[in-house]
Amino acid sequence: MRALTRRRLLVSAGTVLAAPLIARVAQAAAKPIRIGVLGDMTGPYSVFSGINTIAATKLAIADFNQLHPEIQVDVVSADFQLKPDIGISITRQWFEEGGVDCIIDVPMSALALGLVNLCTQKDKVALFTGTATEDLTGKACSPNHVHWTYDSYSLATTVARALLAKKLDRWFFIAADYAMGASVVRDASAAITEAGGSVLGTVRHPFPGTGDFSSYLLQAQASGANVICFANAGEDLENSVKQAKEFNIESKGAVLTAMLMDVPTVRAIGLTQAQGLYYSNAFYWDMNDNTRAFTRRLVAVNNGTYPAQNVAGAYSATLHYLKAVAALGVGAAQSSGRAVVAQMKAEPFDDPVFGRGTVRADGRMMNNTYLFQVKAPGESTSDWDCSKLAGTVSPQDGIRSIASGSCTMAKG
Repeated sequence: MRALTRRRLLVSAGTVLAAPLIARVAQAAAKPIRIGVLGDMTGPYSVFSGINTIAATKLAIADFNQLHPEIQVDVVSADFQLKPDIGISITRQWFEEGGVDCIIDVPMSALALGLVNLCTQKDKVALFTGTATEDLTGKACSPNHVHWTYDSYSLATTVARALLAKKLDRWFFIAADYAMGASVVRDASAAITEAGGSVLGTVRHPFPGTGDFSSYLLQAQASGANVICFANAGEDLENSVKQAKEFNIESKGAVLTAMLMDVPTVRAIGLTQAQGLYYSNAFYWDMNDNTRAFTRRLVAVNNGTYPAQNVAGAYSATLHYLKAVAALGVGAAQSSGRAVVAQMKAEPFDDPVFGRGTVRADGRMMNNTYLFQVKAPGESTSDWDCSKLAGTVSPQDGIRSIASGSCTMAKG
């Protein structure tokens, strides 16, 4: 055996010591993964978006960094003021000059649809966690985005089928006049007519800026409908329900329901006025120990607002996206958003808010949709104890099938 000389010992030790040093230098040279939260910071959807989505995204990054401390992740954010042209301009600047690899949230269907081509052209990733239109996995599907949390089809059909089973089969829609409202009315109407029910009418109100819903409510009441369905959200939905109660609409035999209701809206309306109302959702804070633990962590950093489904979706999608980045490597992930989305589809997601599931070939997250009913005041045990579970719909039953959709990418 050759003698271990001082020279050989120093060379050997230098090689061992150099390896971690080289790794650290390589890590330092890598650009951080940058996520852009594109939300409504001050407008009617801000409780479902804005600072709450940012907080959830940062929680996911913290959890990811427990597994991968070597990967730096930054967050930038912007308020697109619910104007699609501003949202597209911000996103273009982020992609071209801001080093952003992925955008998330986007609580407006018209903007999301407008961003699909931009993300594809720039080969970046879009995580649509606050968007309703199911066209994102239909005619507007692409290899660069996923649709997380919920869509108009799952929300609309869950509510429609439940009420139709109760023989509530004459519907009237009060809808926001934009892409989300149109998607919800279209998808619910299909479920209603398929089951033998009828749609007696639809009125569309301007967005934003509508404060008085009286004329729309009177039209709905005059139609003879036994279900008045609100296809709007946020402050519009809040005002719609409050004014319907003022008109005593339900005394004439009509039931009120909403397609985009969530805990913050229920709390803003109040249980006295909202009690008994059915709505669908992909998440509720009090479902199990994991959702309660997530909620406790979130309210500690966002001024105490309990999470809406959009906010839970932002946590879930961010965590799954970052796991895909880690699997590919930062360099590969930053060079091809398309590859990251493919990796997200290849591996199941698994997180505290939605549990375990998959992402379908058309980009749709496969998760349960739940039917809730707003509690009466006497049933509630705390300020945010708003709703009770009235039904669970599996993704196989609640999400439109690929075969019945129009995503050529998934069928090819």
